[in-house]
Amino acid sequence: MKKLSTTQIILIVIGALLVISLLWVVGSYNGLVSSDETVSEKWANVQTAYQRRADLIPNLVETVKQYSDYEGNLLKEVTEARASIGKASSPSELQAAGNEMNSALSRLLVVAENYPDLKANENYLSLQDELAGTENRIKTERDIYNKAVKEMNIKVRRFPTNIIAGMFGFEKKESFEADAGASESPDVGDLF
Repeated sequence: MKKLSTTQIILIVIGALLVISLLWVVGSYNGLVSSDETVSEKWANVQTAYQRRADLIPNLVETVKQYSDYEGNLLKEVTEARASIGKASSPSELQAAGNEMNSALSRLLVVAENYPDLKANENYLSLQDELAGTENRIKTERDIYNKAVKEMNIKVRRFPTNIIAGMFGFEKKESFEADAGASESPDVGDLF
């Protein structure tokens, strides 16, 4: 058996290190791609939940219109809020559009409170239940999205994967934040 020279051993070691490095780069890159795709999937689920709520609103508006002296401005606000949800392309935009929709929806429900026959209407009650379920779904989807974003952001920031992320243009993703004032308790004294 022929003995390897020092030069051959060095070349074998360098070759092995290059193969290991290449495998690490490929593995890191594929992990970042998987995380990025997961974030995109979860974002689509959040958008779908918001769209479901937006799709329920016109039915609720029509039901309220049947029982009330409906305010035209409120319909315009609901329509604009609904359209802004479809145009949102980031969590902050979607959150702002959702808040706009919540505000219009709250005013719609205040109008409905003035009509006892409406509050007893089976369709109205069913729509309110569906809206409540959809609100829960939105929260769940936002939480799942935020978890996926957190995992992606950790990969993008953690050494040495951050080197690969920088080389291939992977960046931190935006997550949903709590609404302004959400950490403060409401003053219930004003309600009584």
